Amino acid sequence: MKNIYLDYNATTPLHEEVIESMKPYLGDYFGNPSSSHWFGAQTRKAVENARKQVAELINCNPDEIIFTSGGTESNNYAIKGFAFANKSKGNHIITSAIEHPAVTEVCKYLEKQGFDITYLPVDETGLVTVKEVEESITPQTILITIMHANNEVGTIQPIVSITSISRKHQIAVHTDAAQSIGKIPVDVNELNVDLLSVAGHKFYAPKGIGALYIRGGIRLEKQIHGADHEQNLRAGTENVLEIVGFGKACEIAKRDINKNHSFFKSTRDRLLQKLSERIKDLKVNGNPDLCLPNTLNVSFKNIDANTLLSELENIAASAGAACHSDKTEISSVLTAMNVSYEEALSAIRFSTGRFTTPREIDQAAGQIVEAYQRIIQNTDTSNFTPSTPGKIKLTRYTHGLGCACKLKPQVLEKIIRDNPIPDDPNVLVGVSTSDDAAVYKLNEDTAIVKTIDFFTPMVNDPYFFGAIGAANALSDIYAMGAQPLFALNIVGFPVNRLPLEVLETILKGANDKAKEAGISILGGHSIEDNEPKFGMVVTGKVHPKKILTNANAQPGDVILLTKPIGLGIITTAIKKDLADQETVGLATKIMSTLNKTAAQIMMNYPVNSCTDVTGFGLLGHLLETTRASKVDAEIYIDRIPVIPEAYNFASANIIPGGTYNNLKFVTKSIKWGAEVTQIQQIILSDAQTSGGLLIFLPEKHAENLARDLHNLGVSEARIIGVITGKGKGIINVY
Repeated sequence: MKNIYLDYNATTPLHEEVIESMKPYLGDYFGNPSSSHWFGAQTRKAVENARKQVAELINCNPDEIIFTSGGTESNNYAIKGFAFANKSKGNHIITSAIEHPAVTEVCKYLEKQGFDITYLPVDETGLVTVKEVEESITPQTILITIMHANNEVGTIQPIVSITSISRKHQIAVHTDAAQSIGKIPVDVNELNVDLLSVAGHKFYAPKGIGALYIRGGIRLEKQIHGADHEQNLRAGTENVLEIVGFGKACEIAKRDINKNHSFFKSTRDRLLQKLSERIKDLKVNGNPDLCLPNTLNVSFKNIDANTLLSELENIAASAGAACHSDKTEISSVLTAMNVSYEEALSAIRFSTGRFTTPREIDQAAGQIVEAYQRIIQNTDTSNFTPSTPGKIKLTRYTHGLGCACKLKPQVLEKIIRDNPIPDDPNVLVGVSTSDDAAVYKLNEDTAIVKTIDFFTPMVNDPYFFGAIGAANALSDIYAMGAQPLFALNIVGFPVNRLPLEVLETILKGANDKAKEAGISILGGHSIEDNEPKFGMVVTGKVHPKKILTNANAQPGDVILLTKPIGLGIITTAIKKDLADQETVGLATKIMSTLNKTAAQIMMNYPVNSCTDVTGFGLLGHLLETTRASKVDAEIYIDRIPVIPEAYNFASANIIPGGTYNNLKFVTKSIKWGAEVTQIQQIILSDAQTSGGLLIFLPEKHAENLARDLHNLGVSEARIIGVITGKGKGIINVY
């Protein structure tokens, strides 16, 4: 199926005329606009022509426009620049509760610098009331910053009425017009604002270019220092290529504003009509009268928006709630509008644009309705064929990823702490420790080990999802020094979203991995679930005197890790379709490799403690051991094996929410070396799925164990640190 783009409020493609205008500046015209020779003169002319085009769009003088890197920089410069330049006059700023982070984060920063910020509430349609603006003004108020139109629900704010009030009190007004430019008329004189931010990529210009309107007489403190570019207001050689495209986009926006407004409204209204005809109880979020013509934010009853969007593989839109591995963050805009949790969770923003066609609207509406009904009505999927037959991407059907979807360690720790401790003397390992298995003594020679683990897909291939699920569940048995005996499956499956052949493939992967472990899967339990989930209950046996726990690490023990880390980050990249096949293959191989060989080899040595590294990350599981053993440790970042691409993805902020939670959980017990970077801290806290064993044994045996592991195929095993002595569980990272 053709991909349908309904996310124009996020960004827009380049207008064909914009592309043509930029081409000469990719090659022929490359001079520095500040140079005095012919080459510089040509690009200077282009920059100044673009400045004029921007000024004509918003009806101001060209010298009131400076070019920036985009809307975020424009907002930062407008608010910070004005605040610091005018702090002698007052320290109070008024904004709204529904601003873009490029405004709210600036305001939070200014609060730390001694400024007083008022965050105005909005009504149920997302509208700021003029009365509350006026009532919030104090003698210390120097600036009001209210967006022109909201990016999520499209509500247009009463800027003219706000500036009318501000003039009475001699207060400056800034508005973020990123979403309104090109959709509705924007005239700085009609709005009567002093500062106005523009973002190019919201109206068919390139990304990374924007502008700030500064009314004559308004004084800002310079934020970027250097040479005297942009009237000595913003240093840095001008981005001529994108400035030219930006100027052209402004010219087009002015020329086509009436046509665009009419067309955008027709496509938005058509989509709402098509959806409303077949889906009952749709709720439109936003102001029905004061709204951007292209924006439709709608809540679907009794459904999670991210679940619905995962069904719409070829439709681009945005959910009102951001799903992380361990939690769902509701939009601050919808929260401020007092939209209920259930309605916010089900909210989707569709935004149309100049390339949207009526045919695409009809196709999108049909697919949305079909997917919605399939999920809500639990439709039989015996004849259901996914859009890419034979190539189902399982990660599309889940919000969490593998062990990264576990409960926060803070929450889990409290639950376990509040559980009663059994007084049965045959319970050798239970809730009193942080081990992931229970051990029950049958007689003097035999104890039963029981473990359970299950999670959501972290790879797209159903077979390997099953294999990894089995390997992960078996890992807890191996970490206890036990031998697995048999297993039971645990299955959650969306029969209304995926064909049963997918489940059969998952179970085949698990069965093959169980055979590799030398055990059978004897049955199990299944439930219907909107997300596919798989895991196993594994039963094993161990001699009561040979149990390995995470509570017996000794001073002087060397710490050895058998698999590389970074799997949570890599699986997040897999879900986002950012990982190449080589990286996917490597991560899949690591996760589906049993810890059987490593466990068998370590049992030939006097190991004191062992645990496996999964959802709480390397540092989380190491911390469980140091606390339980009442020891301190130190580890060395350059010795820890890491999947190479994990650093690149982490630097690009491709990080699961569970990893951030892990880092927050362990930080109080970690002493970071000065050379340890933020990215390295994240890597060490990354939520793993079917990670390696963390083995603690006397130093004199460590090198031999590492050698034996390498010789028998556990090639990534590394000595990563040492237990430094008795203590409170503190970990030093160097």
